Amino acid sequence: MADAMKMPDPRMIQLVMSLRGGGVTDARVMAAIERTPRDLFVPERFSDQAFDDRALPIDCGQTISQPLIVALMTQALKLDDRCKVLEIGTGSGYQAAVLSRLARRVYSVERYRTLSKEAEARFEQMRLTNITTRVGDGTLGWPEQAPFDRIILTASAPVRPDAILAQLKDGGIAIAPVDRGTKQVLVRYQREGDELTTSDIMDVRFVPLVKGEAKSL
Repeated sequence: MADAMKMPDPRMIQLVMSLRGGGVTDARVMAAIERTPRDLFVPERFSDQAFDDRALPIDCGQTISQPLIVALMTQALKLDDRCKVLEIGTGSGYQAAVLSRLARRVYSVERYRTLSKEAEARFEQMRLTNITTRVGDGTLGWPEQAPFDRIILTASAPVRPDAILAQLKDGGIAIAPVDRGTKQVLVRYQREGDELTTSDIMDVRFVPLVKGEAKSL
């Protein structure tokens, strides 16, 4: 009888080993990464680099984040299957797809209609039914669906994104890259009543968070 089991992709095995070496210790996050084929989310011209631990260009001048950064940000959210998550910056949809494996529902906002439509097609192809997308101004969050248990920004805010953080539930966690002078710092926020406690995670490099919906593309 022929063996119907699918053999593991050696590229994914190598990526997982790299993520472990980079400090990803959450087994659930690692499993979500393994179940999300990154080659579906990169432009065809970069398909040979899809499993490399590096950021890659996508349409509209944006990027798909480095897998290690995706994994570390996801790990820092401390997700469970009851969480309602807001993502600012759908991009290729890769981060949202990873989140969808760990959370109850993901709401993702993208300013470029082209990117949003392409991401939606990928979610449909992967049968990910717990992701809801919207084209709009990510700096405003998604107030109609607030509050959220978790919030993640995949673009760097020039200052603390208070309008978005106001949509975080008491006890909720947000992860956001924020500009600090000439660098960007990944910051973890946790709401405790009316207060936000903060802690820095690491220096990062993201595309900027831009106000407004894109007028084209």
